[in-house]
Order: sequence, then C-alpha cells, then structure tokens
Amino acid sequence: MTTAAKTLRDISGLGQHQPAPLTESALILIDCQNTYRRGIMQLTGVEEALAEAKKLLELARQNDVPVFHIRHDGGEGSPYDLTDDLGAISEEVAPVGDEPVITKNVPNSFVGTDLDAQLKALGIKNIVLAGFMTHMCVNSTAHGGFNLGYAPTVVASATATRPLATASGRVLSAQDVHDGALASTRDLYAAVVETVDDLKI
Repeated sequence: MTTAAKTLRDISGLGQHQPAPLTESALILIDCQNTYRRGIMQLTGVEEALAEAKKLLELARQNDVPVFHIRHDGGEGSPYDLTDDLGAISEEVAPVGDEPVITKNVPNSFVGTDLDAQLKALGIKNIVLAGFMTHMCVNSTAHGGFNLGYAPTVVASATATRPLATASGRVLSAQDVHDGALASTRDLYAAVVETVDDLKI
C-alpha cells in the first residue's frame, strides 16, 4: 500500500493549511457556465457540482459574504462565447444585485482582471473557490491566489472535470483527474474540504 508523502507545507514548516470560515472569506465562483453542461466540454458530475455550488452560494448570501462571479470569454463561436447561452453563467448560480462579474481570458482568474484589486479593497485574505474545471481554472486560481498572499480553500464537491489521457495514452477517469488535481493543490497552495457541509460558517 502506498504511503502519502509529506506535503510541501509540512516540509517547509508552513503546516497544513486550515480552511477559514466562510464568513471570514470571499466566495469566488469560477466559470459556472453552461459551457460545461452540454456539448464538447460537458463534465462528469457537473450537475451535482452545480447543486453544491448553488448551496454554497446560498450560504454566502445568507451570511453577507462577498461573492465574485468569474466567467471565461473564449470569443465568438467558442464553447465560452459570452454572446451565446452556452457561455452564460448557469441560472442556478447566476449573479444577483451588485455581485461583481469578472471576465477572464486565461485559467488564472487573477491574470488580466481586477479581482486582486477588488479583494484588497475589501480587506479580504481568505478565498473560497468553487466552479470549473477542477484541474484547470480552479487550480490555476488557487495557485495564483496563494502567490498573491491569499489563503485559498477549494470545495471539492462544488467542482468537476473530465477524463483525460496521459502522455503514454492511459486514460484517467474524471474522478482520478479531479482527485489528483486537488491533491497537488493541497500539497502547498490551498486547503481542500470535501463538501459544503465540511466548510465552517
């Protein structure tokens, strides 16, 4: 049986990152777009993940937690076409009122956007992340946030991905890609909680 290696956090003396309570954080919902519900980019378990994201969003709103909606713009005709319903933020988690909507063009939500400036203006240090895809924009944003001095937490049940092939041609299931992505991020960059219910309010 394989034994887990020590995390980079433990080796470097940082200690295991503990998730901050939701009420001491900002919620960042990443690319919860119809892109991932149908067509070429449909993800495994996307509907279940959206239901968890909706639950998380409702908790944030009930507790006056700042909410930021991120959407990816891939341009006209792409699965991320913001002028088409396919690229729209899913109705279940759509922004309301003055909740900021930030448009990005690369996986890391901090690159080329004012997300960092908006968080700093609110004095926020802790960020809770959910959305799509686990191994891509969620991980990239967690890594980017860590590098800017934030303490990210990823809610595993509120994100999802798809099967991918390794360089040798072996196909990894969506669950394996999801688990591997979160394990690598947890090594240094972010705390990970399994479900919304595991997140302290």
